[in-house]
Amino acid sequence: MFENKVVVITGAGSGIGRALAVQFSEAGAHLALSDINESGLQGTLKQLAPGVEARTYRVDASVRAEVFAHAEEVLRDFGAVHYLINNAGATLVGSVANTDIDEYEWQLNINLYGVLYGTKAFLPSMLRQAEGCIVNISSIFGLFAYPCQSAYNMSKFAVRGLTECLWQELRGTGVRAVCVHPGGIKTNIERAGRRVKLAGDMEGVFAGKAEKLLVTPPQACAADIIDGLRKRKKRILTGHLSRTTYWLVRLLPNAYPSILRWLG
Repeated sequence: MFENKVVVITGAGSGIGRALAVQFSEAGAHLALSDINESGLQGTLKQLAPGVEARTYRVDASVRAEVFAHAEEVLRDFGAVHYLINNAGATLVGSVANTDIDEYEWQLNINLYGVLYGTKAFLPSMLRQAEGCIVNISSIFGLFAYPCQSAYNMSKFAVRGLTECLWQELRGTGVRAVCVHPGGIKTNIERAGRRVKLAGDMEGVFAGKAEKLLVTPPQACAADIIDGLRKRKKRILTGHLSRTTYWLVRLLPNAYPSILRWLG
C-alpha cells in the first residue's frame, strides 16, 4: 500500500513523527521529513530502513510562507505527494485566567495553523492527481476538555473539525482525510512544551499528572496509525485511555469532567 508512495511527515525529528518515518520506511515509502529541529531530523535518518529514499527539510510549521515553500520543494524533489502527515505540534500548560493572548496565539499557530497550512499547501496537487490522504494528528484532548489545557484543547478540537469537514468535501475526489486522536503517548511533548508565564499551583498539578499518563510508546502509536490507514479508517484512536475517553465523552457528555478527575 505504501511502497514507492511519497509520504510527507511534519515534526519528524522525534516522537510520533520519528516512529512513523521509521515504519513507513520499512513499508517501502519515499519520505519527505520536516522539523524545526535539524539535529532531530538527522537522528531520524539514522533509524530508517536501509536504501530508503528520504530527504529532510527544516520547516517551522507555524510559518505560512515556510510551509507553502516546503510543499513546492517536495513536489520538485519527488514529483508527487501521496500521504501528508500533519504531525508537528507543541503543548501549553495554563489555566484560562493565567494564559495571555500571545501565549494562545503561539499555541494555535503551531497546532492549528500548522495543520491548516499543510493541508492547503499539499491538497491542490492531491486533487490534481485524484489520489492522496491527509492525516491530521489531533489528540484525545480534541475529544474532551481538561483543566490547564484550554489552548491545546482549542487547537485539537479545531483540527478535528477541519478533518471531519474534509471527510465530506473530499468524497468522490480520490483524496481522503483521517483524524488521529493519540492519548497518553510517551514523547517529549510535555517536557518540550511550555508553561504560561503566570503559572501557579493548578499548572503544577497538571504537569504532575501528565508524566503519569504518558505511557504508550510512540512506536505503538505509529503502528496503530499505519494499521488504521491500511484499513481505511477515518478516525484512529491510539494510546493510553484513548478508547475509554472517546466512549466516556460520547455516553456522558455533561458528566465526563467528574469522571476524568477520578481517572486522573
